[in-house]
Amino acid sequence: MRILGITIPNNKHLDVALTALYGIGISRARTILKEAGIDPSVKADTLTVDEENAIRKIIETMQIEGVLKREIASNIKRLKDIKSYRGIRHMRRLPVNGQRTKTNSRTIRGNVRKTMASGRRKESKT
Repeated sequence: MRILGITIPNNKHLDVALTALYGIGISRARTILKEAGIDPSVKADTLTVDEENAIRKIIETMQIEGVLKREIASNIKRLKDIKSYRGIRHMRRLPVNGQRTKTNSRTIRGNVRKTMASGRRKESKT
């Protein structure tokens, strides 16, 4: 099954498989299936055409994938343009939501390890 150009995995339960779409998490997937009247434990390859179309119709009303990514990018750009605190944190590639930076921000800073060594270089044996 394909929705908006994204292939939904057939080997997973449908509520988990729908999370392959950007902007749909597990809780949103379950509400979509509840609205469509489909059991969440069903797998994608066992759906009928009518059930697929019901899911597709509900998902197409939501903001997901490219539209959502563009909106998030424009929100971040606006924060950078007005030079708000959060915008400056985005510009400097630092944590935005108040996390500590002395430790625990390795992924955003690129796994920088700045520890002091003894200062001596190891002597090479020749």
